[in-house]
Amino acid sequence: MKLLSLNLQFFAGEKTERATPKKRQDAKKKGQVAKSQDLTTAISLLGTFLFFFFGSSYMGQHLFQLFQISFDSNLTIPVTPGNIQQLFMKYLKEAAYILAPILIVAVAAGLAGNFAQVGITLSGESLKPNIDKINPLKGFKRIYSIRAIVELLKSILKISFIGTITFLVLWQKIDEVLGLSFKSLGDSFRVIGNITLQMGLAASIALLFLALFDYFYQRFDFEKNIRMSKQDIKDEYKNSEGDPLIKSKIKQRQREMAMRRMMEEVPKADVIITNPTHYAICLKYDETERDAPYVIAKGVDFIAQKIKEKGKEKEIIMVENRPLARALYDQTEIGDSIPEEFFKAVAEILAYVYRLKNKI
Repeated sequence: MKLLSLNLQFFAGEKTERATPKKRQDAKKKGQVAKSQDLTTAISLLGTFLFFFFGSSYMGQHLFQLFQISFDSNLTIPVTPGNIQQLFMKYLKEAAYILAPILIVAVAAGLAGNFAQVGITLSGESLKPNIDKINPLKGFKRIYSIRAIVELLKSILKISFIGTITFLVLWQKIDEVLGLSFKSLGDSFRVIGNITLQMGLAASIALLFLALFDYFYQRFDFEKNIRMSKQDIKDEYKNSEGDPLIKSKIKQRQREMAMRRMMEEVPKADVIITNPTHYAICLKYDETERDAPYVIAKGVDFIAQKIKEKGKEKEIIMVENRPLARALYDQTEIGDSIPEEFFKAVAEILAYVYRLKNKI
């Protein structure tokens, strides 16, 4: 039996269940999400080379202006502190025209890649100091973990695959490369730029292809890491919804308090209409408060008996009317005025009660 109990505890602690929405939300608050950094890098790199492809004329124009400023200034402008500052601002302006669009495209593409994977996620958890990060023992475990081996294999695969793709692009252009010595300087720059651009686009697309596989692997790994055991789910339910035993005790306590308050109202009743064994309805009529009699207490079976006992103690008149008692119990709640269809029947009962009390 002891061995069986230990086995049950072991299997209950196995993380075999999918994470609950609350566990996923807590993980996201801590910055733990399924994200491939390679995918973000690939999208950013591809966006940058696409900008080079479509914006080459724009960049060439500003590069020409940069060289023009440099040569013109060397020939016509004397070197003085004021002129150096003026030239520096011109160089800085042209460099900004060239570099700013590249940086904007790269950052925008990177943000788009992150947003496509995890949406908007803000978490300061990773900024908090963690002593485990400088623990040599845990650092050694991270280096020689399965995840580290997987990352090493991924890096080797990326280098091999992307290197092969770029080599094939270069090999296709080998004739143009060998003929650079016979071309003018402008044509040589144009050929080198075209080959570089083609290699960059090919490498970006290859990295994007690999990054998609990495993204699915990261999702699989993330789902595995946030799995929960059956006991974890039970504990989460207790923490979020409350311990069922405590909740049942609270509800029982609330029922007892409601019963006590209701029984305190019984002595104020003008009449108790009974089944007589199953139902008891306490009615009160005060023309200064309401236009119709209203229910101040009601009960069935055990509670009905308690109401009748309390009524006898306080000498409340009880009238037996089976259909009326059942109908009032089903159609009214405590504090409700009686429905109009029962006015006549209740009025006759109250008239009878008032006669017994010598009120009329």
